[in-house]
Amino acid sequence: MEQHGISKLDLKRQNRMYVLKILKQRGPTSRIDIAGALELTRAAVTIITNEMIEQGIIVELGEYKHVAEKTPRGRKKILIDVNSNFRFTIGIAIECENVSVGMSTLSGAVLDKRNLAINDSFTFGDISDFIKKSVKDIINDNYIDPQQLLGIGIGVYPSMFKRMNIPIVNGAADYSPLRKLFEKEYSLPVVVDNSVKGMAMANIDFLKTKDSERRNIAFLQCGDSMHFVVTNLNDPIVSYDNRTDFVDRIIIDPNSSEVCDCGRKGCCRTELSPNAMIKKVTRIFGMEKTPYLYKTLNGDPSKIDMDAIRDSCRNKDEGTLALMSESLDKMAVLLNNLYFTTNPQKLVLHNIFADEEKMNTYLIPAVERIGGSVVASKISLSIIDDKQRFLSGCALAIRELFYDKGGFVTKVPVTVQ
Repeated sequence: MEQHGISKLDLKRQNRMYVLKILKQRGPTSRIDIAGALELTRAAVTIITNEMIEQGIIVELGEYKHVAEKTPRGRKKILIDVNSNFRFTIGIAIECENVSVGMSTLSGAVLDKRNLAINDSFTFGDISDFIKKSVKDIINDNYIDPQQLLGIGIGVYPSMFKRMNIPIVNGAADYSPLRKLFEKEYSLPVVVDNSVKGMAMANIDFLKTKDSERRNIAFLQCGDSMHFVVTNLNDPIVSYDNRTDFVDRIIIDPNSSEVCDCGRKGCCRTELSPNAMIKKVTRIFGMEKTPYLYKTLNGDPSKIDMDAIRDSCRNKDEGTLALMSESLDKMAVLLNNLYFTTNPQKLVLHNIFADEEKMNTYLIPAVERIGGSVVASKISLSIIDDKQRFLSGCALAIRELFYDKGGFVTKVPVTVQ
């Protein structure tokens, strides 16, 4: 006999998933408020949460403290929250200039980390060997029982797909070869996805101060190219998953003389990428417009990189300062367009400015001048710093292996060689 509908196990998993996602978004919450949000009876929520407490998935934190002088009558609100230490997660981020490996709690608290600066000479084997050694060292150094691990999350920056043997099939990345490699190595569940997507999730899920009203962010990450993710109800919009690099193709200066390989004029790739900036500085390189840079590099233009350009700006080279000012204006145009085409509550920037002081000094005035104060007020920096990029992988794994499964975790024999 053919059966239709949802099974009791699926319904149970779904209800547990909803409870966990409310706690993830709001932080400590009472059963009463969860019942109201899910339109379930208090008794049903009590049954669900009590079982999860017994399993160690969530914990009771105590009675809600009312701000008002008089405590309302009726049933007291007991706050519950996710047990951040229920399982630990190994995260890996593979980006164009850095490979980051680390371990975190379910709330993104960093327990240990390893980082390796890389360049174009690093092979798939070099990167894999570093990852394998780092995972082994982190588990052993922290005396972690492998059964305490939820799994492994790997975020790969799109420009690294080819080097990590990730094929593109029908316009989408096929992560299965890399996933199977690490599943075989550790016998653990492995999640592999776009690191930009993972970094956007980390900026939502690992905020220390929860905001139940925050429902969507737009996330812009810069590396050797620019990538963009848009979320709705705190989940990435699927249509952006396979084309996070579309922002690179946006035209921000139609009057530019810079023409991209594909024929576009004045797009982000030819105006704002590191290669574009290096190319522009190289053209004016000399004692007249870049005297400090020229002396520092002994007149050798082949040594120009972004660190040298930033150093040149700090030392008031007229030419690099002028180019940087132009770039800030073009970045302001881009941010204005991204804001009005996606309407996010926050436009989060990653790997663009080292800290808020620099962003507020250089970028925000340009955005206010070009896009207005409303757009400028929506811009914030990523909460993930350079040494914790692995949290991108952690966020991917925790979402798929914990929250989406309602806290039902895979139990498998684990070997760490």
